[in-house]
Amino acid sequence: MSTFPFLSVLTVAPAVGGLVVALLPKDKPALVKRVAFVWSVAVFAVAVAMWVAFKAGGPQMQFRESYPWIPTWGVRFTFATDGIALVMLALIALLVPLVILASWHDAEGSRRSVPLYFALILFLESTMIGVFAAADVFLFYVFFEVMLVPMYFLIGSYGGQQRQYAAVKFFLYSLAGGLFMLAAVVGLWVVGGHTFDWQALRHATFATGTERWLFLGFFLAFAIKAPFFPFHTWLPDAGGAAPAGAAALLVGVMDKVGTFGILRYCLPLFPNASKYFAPLGMALALVGVVYAALLAIGQKDLKRLVSYTSIAHFGFIGIGIFAFTTQAASGAVLYMFNHGLATGLLFLVVGMLVARRGSALIGDFGGAGRYAPVLAGVFFFAGMASLALPGTSPFVSEFLVLVGTFTVNKTVAVIATLGIILAAGYVLWMYQRTIQGTPNPALEQVEGMKRRLSAREAVVVTPLIALILVLGFYPKPVLDVINPAVKATLSDVGKSDPAPTAVAVNKEAGK
Repeated sequence: MSTFPFLSVLTVAPAVGGLVVALLPKDKPALVKRVAFVWSVAVFAVAVAMWVAFKAGGPQMQFRESYPWIPTWGVRFTFATDGIALVMLALIALLVPLVILASWHDAEGSRRSVPLYFALILFLESTMIGVFAAADVFLFYVFFEVMLVPMYFLIGSYGGQQRQYAAVKFFLYSLAGGLFMLAAVVGLWVVGGHTFDWQALRHATFATGTERWLFLGFFLAFAIKAPFFPFHTWLPDAGGAAPAGAAALLVGVMDKVGTFGILRYCLPLFPNASKYFAPLGMALALVGVVYAALLAIGQKDLKRLVSYTSIAHFGFIGIGIFAFTTQAASGAVLYMFNHGLATGLLFLVVGMLVARRGSALIGDFGGAGRYAPVLAGVFFFAGMASLALPGTSPFVSEFLVLVGTFTVNKTVAVIATLGIILAAGYVLWMYQRTIQGTPNPALEQVEGMKRRLSAREAVVVTPLIALILVLGFYPKPVLDVINPAVKATLSDVGKSDPAPTAVAVNKEAGK
């Protein structure tokens, strides 16, 4: 087992990089961007080394570190990771360098400084890594709340129209959820033996009523963050107003804190309450799949449309979690990772289209494929991955969720399948209105639309396309990491897969 402090290095390094970038001269934007990118690549290299050092068949929680913080309350800087957290840490480390490259010119027209923009991205990376790496409940809560700050400024200072409204709405919704969690965290400390250590709290027992109230405190915070229906209304506003790179991190990673929190905290710490409220969680997730897909079909703004599609995808993740089968839960975790790849790619490509056209309105594009055929092809691929086309990695995730759910709740699985049909509708309708059809005469006057995919843009999209294709045909390396952690989580809940149903075959009738 490696003794290198991977998790503390991964958490601290981006924050240090953000400070360095923020202090660079404002009149040297090229230097700022290079330093930010190189720093993020170094963080990615550490994450790759951690993935290699992780033992898929070893202990559930690995790379544990613990340092004193607030002895009076028993609070410590405790970090540890299992397979579920590991894949999310890898996703963060991969996306941030690509987002920095994709956002190369995003801050140049803003009244705010270029160094601050890239510093905020690195600060955001630090807090996102911290929230997934924390193995102390109080430390998790701190990162959960601090994570809001850099994203608030990315949206409010560098976003598009209605950025201030979207930033405030995002902050208030998340802060409200955090208040519910804070009450539950305090209650957990009082009744859990005056400790915040996740490992110790897994073995604590609570009275039935107390456990249910604690579960609700955590679940409400995570349902808002995910977001699940009906707590979803902040996401289309935030995703629509945020710069494309920030939106890719918001939807591709930050929102996964909600579903990750349910898996890491709600299920193992409150197993009986999890089973009691599972029908509620399943219902909210199922409504989200259908409702968000229907709303996505009618959107006129590309970034808002992609945001609504993500709400529908989070519904599938929620269904997989509350089905309580290893197939469905593994599919849900794999979906978290693959959704980050596919939706991250889709948001970044949308950002490239918006940068060329100067608008995110679908009606301003019509026939754009005539002017930017390569970018149109990448956009088509990203859309197909988003609707989980076979051969792309999201298909594997969606298939596992539906198959695993069907074994325990056929009705939910069948209704959720409607989301696949609706996904084909909103993705193809979006592509047809944007890329195909009669060319919009206004595009002739837009010089940017005639620009080919640059080398920088190609570097952004190529790794994501490659991973989506490779994991679409060979997801085993990621599933080997995820499956042991999923089985351990379901074991904490006291759930096991249903036994296969024996079917009697009448040979005479088959003749």
